[in-house]
Amino acid sequence: MRVSVVVPVFNEEGNLPELLRRLFAVMDAGGRPYELVFVDDGSRDRSLAILEATARERPGHVRVLELSRNFGQHQAILAAFQNVGGDVVVTLDADLQNPPEEIPKLLAKVEEGYDVVGGVRRERQDSASRRLASLLVNRVTTAITRMKLTDFGCMLRAYSREVVEEINRCDESSTFIPALAQSFARRPTEILVAHAPRRHGSSAYSLYRLVRLNFDLMTGFSLVPLQLFGLLGTLVAFGGIAFGFFLFVRRLIVGAEVEGVFTLFAILFTLLGIGMAGLGIVGEYVGRIYQQVRGRPRFRVRRQYGRGAAEAESLAPPAARDAGRPS
Repeated sequence: MRVSVVVPVFNEEGNLPELLRRLFAVMDAGGRPYELVFVDDGSRDRSLAILEATARERPGHVRVLELSRNFGQHQAILAAFQNVGGDVVVTLDADLQNPPEEIPKLLAKVEEGYDVVGGVRRERQDSASRRLASLLVNRVTTAITRMKLTDFGCMLRAYSREVVEEINRCDESSTFIPALAQSFARRPTEILVAHAPRRHGSSAYSLYRLVRLNFDLMTGFSLVPLQLFGLLGTLVAFGGIAFGFFLFVRRLIVGAEVEGVFTLFAILFTLLGIGMAGLGIVGEYVGRIYQQVRGRPRFRVRRQYGRGAAEAESLAPPAARDAGRPS
């Protein structure tokens, strides 16, 4: 079983030396043919220089893709997916919060016949606010998309070649790899994996990006938000008709009055808030359509280092070689 380990990298020069040492130790001890595919996602520190040096030292196992700018974590993984040659593809963050020593657990599950193996972080070492935000994203996304994913934020996952090829056939302008893979999986499973505190650098996922991620997941994999606001609009309309009928009857019984003006203002502001929120949800879907129609490349690989492109294409199946690889 050939294994490809995909690692997106963005400003991780402090973590890379230890990551490389531990990753080589784990993969060498596994006894399987393997390749390490690092994707530099527009790093502004020495991350790319460290990866270039590693590719020169271990050209038979290391391949580095340099993207032209920062495209985002999932786009970087997609760039690697179109350049891997393994039967199993493992994704891993470069921050060492998911230890490389957990990779054999995922591979053991793949050998049992599972085509997608997801990691669930055990005893997370993040801040309380980060854990709370992730919990809310996980709960809301699970409720809306109905996907059986426990930990959407854990990128330590293993995918079979068939699932990776299905992902490569998709042409979505923006996507979320774990959820997309789950939709193609025939036999998925999840396992508990260790989680360590970040030693160097800071996470690229702020609270705002977590909220953005939640919107991307909801609008990318479900129509429930639109349906919910359609139902809410219907209920509000019926409520407004009932309230108007109540005011009409009250005017006939009590007569003209000016009381309740502030109540009407409160109701008006509530309805305006609901309408603006609904417009925002519709805007998310329209924005996704706009991005898709533009047809701009999801990423652009500027340069490759280490394992040669010709060698990688000879190792990869025809479906992976024929996938629409951006220039």
